[in-house]
Amino acid sequence: MRSADPVDLDAVDAIRHDRVDWRFKGLPADAFGGTVGELVDRRPDLFTDGFVGPLVVLDASALEHNLATMAGWCAEHGVLLAPHGKTTMAPQLFARQLAHGAWGITAATISQVRVYRAFEVGRVLLANQLVDPAGLRWLADELADETFEFTCWVDSVAGVERMTEVLGTPPRPVDVLVELGAPGGRTGARDHDTALAVARAVRASPALRLAGVGGYEGALAHDASPGARAAIDRYLESLRDLVVRLRDEFEVDEPVVTAGGSAYFDQVAAALTREWPFPVRPVLRSGAYVTHDDGFYRGISPLGRTPGAEPFTPALRAWAQVGSRPEPGLALLTLGKRDASFDEGLPEPQLVRSRDGAVRPLDAEVTALNDQHAFLRLSPDDPVEVGDWVGLGLSHPCTVFDKWQLIPVVDGTTVVDLVRTYF
Repeated sequence: MRSADPVDLDAVDAIRHDRVDWRFKGLPADAFGGTVGELVDRRPDLFTDGFVGPLVVLDASALEHNLATMAGWCAEHGVLLAPHGKTTMAPQLFARQLAHGAWGITAATISQVRVYRAFEVGRVLLANQLVDPAGLRWLADELADETFEFTCWVDSVAGVERMTEVLGTPPRPVDVLVELGAPGGRTGARDHDTALAVARAVRASPALRLAGVGGYEGALAHDASPGARAAIDRYLESLRDLVVRLRDEFEVDEPVVTAGGSAYFDQVAAALTREWPFPVRPVLRSGAYVTHDDGFYRGISPLGRTPGAEPFTPALRAWAQVGSRPEPGLALLTLGKRDASFDEGLPEPQLVRSRDGAVRPLDAEVTALNDQHAFLRLSPDDPVEVGDWVGLGLSHPCTVFDKWQLIPVVDGTTVVDLVRTYF
């Protein structure tokens, strides 16, 4: 593989010149017409300088902790990291991940790859099949840039044939990884014989080049129970066996072998770095670590359930005001499904900030979300008032970022940056 510049920092910095206006929810009206950089340089306060709720914010120190922690863990365990960019779709965060040593950035769709290339991300893994003719034609044009390294998945002979038909003779062959799935899983060849047949089709294609094996273990389990972990280990052993069989038949030079979401990356790293009879490139694709969460990943992250490990820190928080106290023990918050994730657990009430700025812990529960309301159950005598702010932890960051185009990064209550997302 060729060396590549990780990202165009000038393009990332140009985000500071974007205009702030009504398109970006929650921002101060007196910032409209100015630039992102001008607003950041003011160092506004989240609660006293015109921001309106609900808001989702990122904690600056938690972000840096998570970036450094994951970089150190990967270096210690001998794995490369190509974090899944679909979590945030935020080039400013991609740049920070790459600055902390990430090997590349993973994408899920060709539209995401186009965003990455707008910022000249130099090495991209598309962890999916690419059979869309328009997408393939765009990719063929993009491959004229010799510094761009691109790899995608294939899991069927039919897919190889569709890619070959559309690509014809691209500027250079497209690197592909044979994806190994599992019965009951998601995509991927269901057994070794099918996977090897796909590899043979790749070898016969003038448009493709076989580069290794990819997989995803996260679709096979959803908890850290012994049975779930055993299922993950069996899958990873099958992945290893396929790499060996593929290398024996096709003599792929230093094959890429990649797996790893954010729930079982310890098992993935152990399997991918165990002794091989030939050199490989072991690549993790974990992405949610950058913000972690106060729900699903807090409960299942390897660094949270490994004694002595330095855990990640939740970096996401939502703030919403109490809009109504219609009956004892119930408050309605100005936050709903359009603002916060709910697919892996409802928001977790943590703090209440009264109108005078005093902050205290909150013992309460969100019991339901509507489009724009959260039902907050609390003790009948809790003094939460209309107009108070409630701080909530969020579960599953991958379904938070898509709801926000410009996200404040805070140090305490001071806004020190704004992160732009592109969904």
